[in-house]
Amino acid sequence: MYKYFTEKELVCRHCNKTGMDDEFMQKVDTLREKMGFSFPVNSAYRCKNHPIEARKAFPGAHASGRAIDIGVSGEEAYKLIQGALEAGFTGIGVSQKGPTRFVHLDNLESQNFRPRPHVWSY
Repeated sequence: MYKYFTEKELVCRHCNKTGMDDEFMQKVDTLREKMGFSFPVNSAYRCKNHPIEARKAFPGAHASGRAIDIGVSGEEAYKLIQGALEAGFTGIGVSQKGPTRFVHLDNLESQNFRPRPHVWSY
């Protein structure tokens, strides 16, 4: 599998199926190695029937298996964003308020409905 992530962490929480892209996860594993701190997974793969995905007009990054939400905050979030930019991740979403703080990472290509590279906040 992967050096720093288990299958259980990466499955869809709606259907329990796996769907993560191996090349993407190797990139995340490499970033985790470089950062030197743990990457708690808030969300990874989501099937098209996952309640969050089902509401969307177009499948989201998580449905492609090329997105992950890492539960970090403060200095670790700052370092993760720096590392992700250096590593070439094309989508970075930041949620740093409330009890569930995370940084979203993906490496999707630009499309009409989804510009890349792109940074956003939740």
